[in-house]
Amino acid sequence: MSTSGEESRDGVALTNLDQPLFEGAGATKRDLVEYLDGVRDRIIPVLEDRPLSVIRVHRGQEAFMQKNVPKYTPSWVRTVQFWAETSKREVSYALCNDRRTLLWFANQRAVEYHPTLVRADRPDRMTHLVLDLDPPDGDAFPMAVRAARLVGHALAEVGLAGAVKTSGAKGVHVFVPIVAEVTLEDAAAATRAVAARAERLEPAIATTAFMKEDRGGKVFVDSTRVGGATVVAAYSPRVRPRAPVSFPVEWDDLDDVTPAEFTVRTALRHLGDRDPWAAQMPPPQQLSPDLVDEGRAIPVARVQAMHEGKRRARTRRG
Repeated sequence: MSTSGEESRDGVALTNLDQPLFEGAGATKRDLVEYLDGVRDRIIPVLEDRPLSVIRVHRGQEAFMQKNVPKYTPSWVRTVQFWAETSKREVSYALCNDRRTLLWFANQRAVEYHPTLVRADRPDRMTHLVLDLDPPDGDAFPMAVRAARLVGHALAEVGLAGAVKTSGAKGVHVFVPIVAEVTLEDAAAATRAVAARAERLEPAIATTAFMKEDRGGKVFVDSTRVGGATVVAAYSPRVRPRAPVSFPVEWDDLDDVTPAEFTVRTALRHLGDRDPWAAQMPPPQQLSPDLVDEGRAIPVARVQAMHEGKRRARTRRG
């Protein structure tokens, strides 16, 4: 390995490796490259064939999310065209399917990796239900763990199981693999039903209130990661102080976890030769019709919040 600021791997030129990654990262661009290359056999399977958004950090600038690949993207980076409803245009997303593409992204200072919950060849089918557990503040991770256990109980009640990881920020993600026959609408309904069941188990801890002012210091059980939504990948670094990593955790170990322990400089040491995300992920599961019907009766949180926000704005004005 070169000790200078430049080298090449797998035909990818790597530059400015000894520059700080971003302010407060406590890591260099080299640390990012070494981590991603070291974890490639574990992160590529969770990125493969999924339209990818990344969060990049140019030196001295604010982090930004990149969906559309730039014009200078190498021809060997596979891409897929998806319609972006928010911008009303076709977006060319990258597919990070191999080491060379991952290294190219690392050299572009892509720190965070946010794949969709659908594969490029089946945009009408989610592969997982996702419950994103967002505690009220950064030091409330134990509350997120309690909420995760509520989600685990709610899943068990309906014959489902999931895998859990730190978000790399302040929360917890629960992933529930589902069979390919489940439609987007049914998957979204089932996610809402599981979130509502978790809230009912311990409403003093968990809430499904989408609007922050309605959460009352509780953990938000977010059921809106559906359809073409993205979620930060297992093993992805985050643009946070000390560059933490979204790290898979065994359910039995959740109470003993300190998310800040897992960073681009330490995570490989914790992993060794293991792939805990693949190891703990259950096989794809069927959703019961009763669970789906239960969820259909629950309003979509984002839509409900939009209408409620407009109503409150009218009240303030009048």
